[in-house]
Amino acid sequence: MIKGESLVFMGIVAVIIGMLLIFLGTMFLSSGKSESNENTKVSTGGVVLIGPIPIIFGNDKGMVTIAIVAAIVIMIISYLLFYQRII
Repeated sequence: MIKGESLVFMGIVAVIIGMLLIFLGTMFLSSGKSESNENTKVSTGGVVLIGPIPIIFGNDKGMVTIAIVAAIVIMIISYLLFYQRII
């Protein structure tokens, strides 16, 4: 059984590691050559889950499709984790 203090500590460590990865990724990205390519296309998409209601957004049809699939997968995983029944 995992104690509550251990879960809090692991959560804090995960947040610190995530912030460090974002910082390092930004540092390495900005240190590279900044070539301007006119053919570059940026697509965005995301999912915000407010309870059982997913809010899906994006600027490309393909990214919205990926976001819908990701939302379904996240909802199935959360259902399996929260409503396990031990026989």
